[in-house]
Amino acid sequence: QVQLVESGGRLVQAGDSLSLSCAAPGIFSSYAMGWFRQAPGKEREFVGACNWNGGITTYADSVKGRFTISRDNAKNTVYLQMSSLKPEDTALYYCAARPFSVPHQHPTAYDYWGHGTQVTVSS
Repeated sequence: QVQLVESGGRLVQAGDSLSLSCAAPGIFSSYAMGWFRQAPGKEREFVGACNWNGGITTYADSVKGRFTISRDNAKNTVYLQMSSLKPEDTALYYCAARPFSVPHQHPTAYDYWGHGTQVTVSS
């Protein structure tokens, strides 16, 4: 059974750094993984994604240069390292998995989702 469990979200101040984790037991190491976020009243948006081994990554323009995705297949865990956080980064952050080796930016391309972890950035 596939389960994705995000952790690490909390209240931080603007300019801070924060690292999110996504434990993914049951996910094949061949799956691409993505991070998405959803703020209140807004649609779920793409943050970043990586291919099966983390060698290929793609990011939304809004986070490029500030956020970094990595994965440890031996630990079945994907990470999202966030730096220079802004109030507009406040959202519920989700990780997702797709049974293909290449990443994708659209949420419908992902079959498995976690329940999210809340990140709040105060100004």
